[in-house]
Amino acid sequence: MLDRLLKEHLRPYSGAVTAVVLLQLVQTLATLYLPSLNARIIDDGVAQGDTATIMRLGGVMLAVSLVQVVTAIGAVWYGSYAATGFGRDLRRRLFAHVQTFSARELGQFGAPTLITRTTNDVQQIQMVALMTFTFVLMAPIMLVGGVVMALQEDVGLSWILVVAVPVLGLVIGAVVSRMIPYFRVMQKRIDAINRVLREQIAGVRVVRAFVREEREAARFDEANRALYDTSLRTGQLMALMFPAVMLVLNVTSTSVIWFGGHRVADGAMQIGQLTAFLSYIAYILMAVMMSTMMFVMFPRAVVAAGRVGEVLETTTSVLPPAAPVALPTDARTRARLELRGVEFRYPGAERAVLEEVDLVVEPGRTTAIIGSTGSGKSTLLHLVPRLYDVTGGQVLLGGVDVRDVALPELWSQIGLVPQKPYLFSGTVRSNLEYGAPGAGDDELWHALEVAQAREFVEAMPGGLDAPIAQGGTNVSGGQRQRLAIARALAARPRVYLFDDSFSALDYATDAALRAALVPETRDAGVLVVAQRVATIRHAEHIVVLDAGRVVGQGTHDELLGANATYQEIVYSQLSAQEAA
Repeated sequence: MLDRLLKEHLRPYSGAVTAVVLLQLVQTLATLYLPSLNARIIDDGVAQGDTATIMRLGGVMLAVSLVQVVTAIGAVWYGSYAATGFGRDLRRRLFAHVQTFSARELGQFGAPTLITRTTNDVQQIQMVALMTFTFVLMAPIMLVGGVVMALQEDVGLSWILVVAVPVLGLVIGAVVSRMIPYFRVMQKRIDAINRVLREQIAGVRVVRAFVREEREAARFDEANRALYDTSLRTGQLMALMFPAVMLVLNVTSTSVIWFGGHRVADGAMQIGQLTAFLSYIAYILMAVMMSTMMFVMFPRAVVAAGRVGEVLETTTSVLPPAAPVALPTDARTRARLELRGVEFRYPGAERAVLEEVDLVVEPGRTTAIIGSTGSGKSTLLHLVPRLYDVTGGQVLLGGVDVRDVALPELWSQIGLVPQKPYLFSGTVRSNLEYGAPGAGDDELWHALEVAQAREFVEAMPGGLDAPIAQGGTNVSGGQRQRLAIARALAARPRVYLFDDSFSALDYATDAALRAALVPETRDAGVLVVAQRVATIRHAEHIVVLDAGRVVGQGTHDELLGANATYQEIVYSQLSAQEAA
């Protein structure tokens, strides 16, 4: 998976990668040439007292060093450009792919792990790409070139290379093989930290209300301790690797000086050759050390790539139509919503959440859905904008199956106010414009007035430009609901879906809002899910759900007189006199 991600996302940077390879090739050749020049200065210049030779070869060394510096800077620049661009493109692709997920796939992964995979995991892969361009491309050239140049200086000491390089490879392989499982566990424990932290921040009011700070601190400490233990074990292995490599390097250098010194004393080689051989040994082992740094990063990047690939290979269960069908041009026709024999079953579930649901939402008429908790009300509502797809039957908008409508066109016709209204960080204006980009102030104030939100927005510092915190945490639950309703109203869709969107409102505000909605939705379909009977009793059409089945349809008076399930719901909230 790591190879595939690198190949796919580095293709646009092939020119930069080619430049890195060429620059590192020149840099490495220059580096390998320097010890040879140094040996000639020592043996042909210093030993012979030839100043002209020293000056000439010294000038060549200076020029070669300059080439080495320039190519090193160029290689790092192009390598950084390609690696950071790769990381940016991979994050963009991952984010765009997650945006295509239905509620099913989002629930399958969960927000904490998707955040970790888009940030931390991509960062690990990007670091490996950068290390590859900075060190790893140079390492094999340095290794092979160093061996060749060392043999040119003296073949008699080559046995030291034959011993040192395999020993170093065995040490690195033993450590890296033990690190891979720890890296896999580490990424999962980072997910756990994110999950616990996200829950505690989002649920801080609940935590404080039930005085559970100590319990939550213990939960976080447990997740933190688990990550600490894994990181400590991984760090211990990494700490073991570098001393082991340095031990091999130092023993090898000592061996070269010891046995090389004897060869110099015997006249088998010159001092300059010994110096050059020692430099080439250092280059060879340095190449192995650079590869070691890669080996430290590589296992974690492999795990991260697998996690990123898992997201990218997950296809959404809500697929766009192969041949999209346009909705009718007539505004009232496209506002007609119909469910025919709808069934929905979660993957692996023993029974369906919804079975044989039939209902029609006519333009200019409010259709309400009521039922006990768990009866499938919200699930039914989510089938209309294709947050889930039906597993049986059809959902029709304007007589066209919603699965045959292009998703952008479908979503542009629907204004959804979810059960948990979410506001984005920004201002009141930016949140309302989320549903209606480019809407004027008059339109926004009108939407706020209908949603019974104008009064408190005018009282906020800045009015439409008043700041809104992430999630809308700086406004009350009722204000958050009214701003979410105003956002849907500003978009002026053909179908309004209210998922228990009036639950945080007092009865007076609820009644005023419902009255103000009537003229605004005269040509639109309105589907309301509610728990409170007072919210839906005046609806023209009420659908009663029980265990995923429609057990009654009609007006409030009709259902109150003939439907036992509806009667039970009504009398649990209102007295017989109030219900009448």
